Amino acid sequence: MFKKIRLKDRATKNEKAIEIIEKGSFGVLSTIGDDGYPYGVPLNYTYFDNCICFHCAQEGHKIENINFNNKVSFCVVTKSDVLGNEFDTDYESVIAFGKATVITDDSEKKDILLSLLNKYSANYLKAGNNYMKKYWDETKVIRIKIEHLSGKAHE
Repeated sequence: MFKKIRLKDRATKNEKAIEIIEKGSFGVLSTIGDDGYPYGVPLNYTYFDNCICFHCAQEGHKIENINFNNKVSFCVVTKSDVLGNEFDTDYESVIAFGKATVITDDSEKKDILLSLLNKYSANYLKAGNNYMKKYWDETKVIRIKIEHLSGKAHE
């Protein structure tokens, strides 16, 4: 079902792919809309309970697309150094494929939002908790259950 990496010597093991996901600062979520067009949007995320999770507004383009078709991909690049004189690039990247679902359990939603806070704002947890409470009803949390990882690296 999922394509094999063509340059097998650049394929990473699953553990390395997860490491790349964990250290990435942002990723690009790709969805498909009812108009047939793909939509890629960069966003912050957290790797939580073997899933990729993010928060967003209650409505918008990505939510419409996920409601239309919950099969998504999520790309993370943690390294990209162009080697002009070698006509190559040193890089680390992962594409995760899976199904996106809205978190409806308040306890799980809170745990994921706390994971995001710890990743991006660890020095501001008190303010972050207050922010989370203030915007709780306006915030949607999405989980991507990973079905396939495709990691590549060249150093």
